Amino acid sequence: MNFDPAAFVTTLAAVGIVIVVATLISGMLDKRAVPAVGVFLLLGLLVGPHGLGLLDVGLRSAALGVIATVALTLVLFTDALGIDRNGIRRNLGLAAAVLGPGTLVSAGLIAGAAWWLLDLTPPLAAILGAALASTDPVMMRGLLRRPGVPAPARVALSVESGLNDVVVLPIVLVAITFLGPTAPSAGAIGRVALNVFLVGPAMGAAIGLGAVRSLEWIRTRIGLRRDYESLYVLGVAFAAYAAAESVHASGFMAAFMAGLVVALLDVELCDCFKDYGEATSEMFLLFSFVALGTSLIWAGLEAVTPATIGFAVVALFGRSAVLRVATARLDPESRRYVVWFGPRALSSLLLVLLPVFFGVTEAERLWPVAALVVLLSVVIHGGMLMAWQRRLGVRPPVGDAILIGIGEYRDLVGARAPLRLLDVRATRAYQMADLTATGAIRIDPDRPVESAAARALPKEDWLIAYCA
Repeated sequence: MNFDPAAFVTTLAAVGIVIVVATLISGMLDKRAVPAVGVFLLLGLLVGPHGLGLLDVGLRSAALGVIATVALTLVLFTDALGIDRNGIRRNLGLAAAVLGPGTLVSAGLIAGAAWWLLDLTPPLAAILGAALASTDPVMMRGLLRRPGVPAPARVALSVESGLNDVVVLPIVLVAITFLGPTAPSAGAIGRVALNVFLVGPAMGAAIGLGAVRSLEWIRTRIGLRRDYESLYVLGVAFAAYAAAESVHASGFMAAFMAGLVVALLDVELCDCFKDYGEATSEMFLLFSFVALGTSLIWAGLEAVTPATIGFAVVALFGRSAVLRVATARLDPESRRYVVWFGPRALSSLLLVLLPVFFGVTEAERLWPVAALVVLLSVVIHGGMLMAWQRRLGVRPPVGDAILIGIGEYRDLVGARAPLRLLDVRATRAYQMADLTATGAIRIDPDRPVESAAARALPKEDWLIAYCA
């Protein structure tokens, strides 16, 4: 492959634009509940062939393959890393309903609609059904960050967005084996199942365990820099993926299992470990949307027919019908959130792209239909998020940690809420800073429990921590 300096500079410029724009508008998007997915699709249209002509990404582009692979790897790893074990334990039945009927029955329903309405073969229908049963973690985070969302709904939606990818991913990987020129033998199917369900997860578990034990050993005996510890998350995720792929197992399942092992070991990790991983995965997701928004995603608008519209209705609202039955015992307010907010976005598109990256030409038929469903979901669920934002209050749910902005903090102060402002900046940043928030209580981020206990913080007050 010849190196093209002009193409390299253009791609680098596009990456820079995404990072700069994402940073500058992050506060506005979060405050107004504007779906970042839609904004970056439009940014892709701006830099694409129909706009400035800086970037054009094709369906079989090597760059798209790299971006999509990295994005899905980081999403699976950080979703596993961020699993709320206590929340799942308290709402075990709800989590099972969301991941069982909510995901698997929805996938089957969508696959049936694809087979019947779109005249797809069973393997292609299974891939499309599984992909569109996956809900998007980036759009879901936009709702989960809002104060006022009922705790059961918050747990259910976070579990769904964090774990349903790993539920539907094996369906896609196994279905791909049936799309070859000849029907696979029983032995070939067994090898695929072994690699997907056993070898890949085992490699990921080994990498996760080794990474955590190495980190603990080095930290206690030698010490390490906190900024390097934040980069460690990328190394663990990529090492798990590469280790599994090197033995022809599923790197994606390995990445998820590595994150799950790290979470289950319950070691004390620097907050930056998870935060940096989430921020990096979200940045790759947004850049993926820019790449897809140059031209590919808009193929969905060309696929509009009565059959595809009918299928899109089933794909978007079939999940709601399934979960309406599965969550019958949930309180009405929580149930409304769980049933109606199930956005489809990049996770669905990445799963549809997998067979294309495996060289299955006929799988390209799935792309326009999946793109149409995602575009409709961005409009419907994005609009729903903005509408719900107007009715959510500023009072945080008891026992939950949430992200609030300066405006929401001022609202709490104005309402005379019992709160304590904590300065948890890193020691170096704190020592070099010229300004400190009025009335802030200094908490050592390296020893938060001991530091908070020494100051005897009232248990009934809300604790507002800031680190910038």
